[in-house]
Amino acid sequence: MIVRCISWLRKHYSLVQKSFLAVLALLLIGDLWVPRHHAHFLGDEIPGFWALFGFGACALIIIGSKWLGHAWLFRPEDYYEKEENK
Repeated sequence: MIVRCISWLRKHYSLVQKSFLAVLALLLIGDLWVPRHHAHFLGDEIPGFWALFGFGACALIIIGSKWLGHAWLFRPEDYYEKEENK
């Protein structure tokens, strides 16, 4: 069942992508009509701020994870072979 769903999504990739973009656009447009009477933070007063904030935070997490992986976690392909040859 899941294989059929995944193959359908891959076959109709452009439709899925356009659908997600349409939903995103509708949510951002809908954010313009949200009343902002009792804003507690500066971001609460700016339409779409939290969406951009979340996107930026996600991008920073990805960049930080890649840096951490390359700087500390990744090892050369022959890392374990070197220890066996000693």
